[in-house]
Amino acid sequence: MKLLALDTATEACSAALYIDGEISQRYQLAPREHSNLILQMLDDLLTEASITLPMLDALAFGRGPGSFMGLRIAAGVVQGISLAHELPIVPVSTLASIAHIQMQQPGVEKVLAAIDARMHEVYWGAYTKHDGLPVLQAEEMVVPPDRVPIPEGSDWHGAGSGWSSYADALKQRLGACISDTQPACFPSAASIATLAVPMFAQDGGVDAAQAIPVYLRDKVAKKAASR
Repeated sequence: MKLLALDTATEACSAALYIDGEISQRYQLAPREHSNLILQMLDDLLTEASITLPMLDALAFGRGPGSFMGLRIAAGVVQGISLAHELPIVPVSTLASIAHIQMQQPGVEKVLAAIDARMHEVYWGAYTKHDGLPVLQAEEMVVPPDRVPIPEGSDWHGAGSGWSSYADALKQRLGACISDTQPACFPSAASIATLAVPMFAQDGGVDAAQAIPVYLRDKVAKKAASR
């Protein structure tokens, strides 16, 4: 199994190559530099592994939520590669990636993933760990930090940039159910690849036309469609 994954949804820009259980990654925190970095990252990974794009089995990308322009960069790159080489694509949630990364820490079984959505809102998802992978509870959403759903139980772990921008409001809203937070946790292509492999095994991915970003904020997507 050979899979190339990209993520440009947040401040972090990354590319990863999954080959039969082994993952190589290029990762850099570089706001507004993603379009300059991502193609070189994937080229470096392919060169290092001595493989070419037609040798891949599938592609994956962080489908959002996240930065509007950032999401379009990764989606555009994988769509182009998919069309050129007839490769299936696996879209993976960036919130699930954050939860998955946080769940690698000892004892972390439940994660409240939050990405700063600007406009005093967060992209939000609650995940529990099952067989080592994050499972979404309820649905992902965009919501003001003082209105996020209060999860059942305790020992939840906060992760993602939303916990940096709106820490006070989130902690006041959620109270004692939060054990700790990791605001500097960003999605990564390595995590996207790890999550994409079982998804690909289950449904085989989608074609380029169906590999679209998930914005959650409808009014942003509608403005883009009108343009």
